[in-house]
Amino acid sequence: MDLSGLILLAIIAVVTFYIIFIYNNLVSLKHAISKAWSNIDVLLKQRHDELPKLVEVCKQYMQYEMDTLEKIIKARSAVMTASGQGDIKGLGQAESALRLGLGNLFALAENYPELKANDSFQKLQSRISQLENNIADRREVYNESVNLNNVRIEQFPDVIVASMFNFKPRDLLEFTEEETKDVNMNKLFNS
Repeated sequence: MDLSGLILLAIIAVVTFYIIFIYNNLVSLKHAISKAWSNIDVLLKQRHDELPKLVEVCKQYMQYEMDTLEKIIKARSAVMTASGQGDIKGLGQAESALRLGLGNLFALAENYPELKANDSFQKLQSRISQLENNIADRREVYNESVNLNNVRIEQFPDVIVASMFNFKPRDLLEFTEEETKDVNMNKLFNS
């Protein structure tokens, strides 16, 4: 084999190893997204199990706030449906409705001193708040993983390998504008 043949063989080997390197990095990103999603899903299921207990405790005290409790139950169901289907956009919308409903519930609980003093309510409120914080943390990890994936599959030369092996962009887990705006406390207490 002459020198030009060796150079060509070396170039082919370098390009092959570089493609393998890029492919393996893209696979790692894909699995990081799956892992981050699984971590969110575990927390959503834990919160899903706690919400009926909270609603039952609140029902004993809040007979006039059934609309708020029903909204939480509907939102809880929508979260689990979207989560089960892997519908990231639907999950973001359902999460927004659920978080808004929980915020309203906890604000309305201020009108019921017996409820606020109830040990079960306090424990459930604390547990759900802790789960909410953990979900927010995991959402940040998930979105970072998705962002890294989406950037990598658009960058050159990764875009070539990504298109060859059908790597796709993923959706960020975003919440609606409704959730991010301030809650009108006067409206809650005067309704």
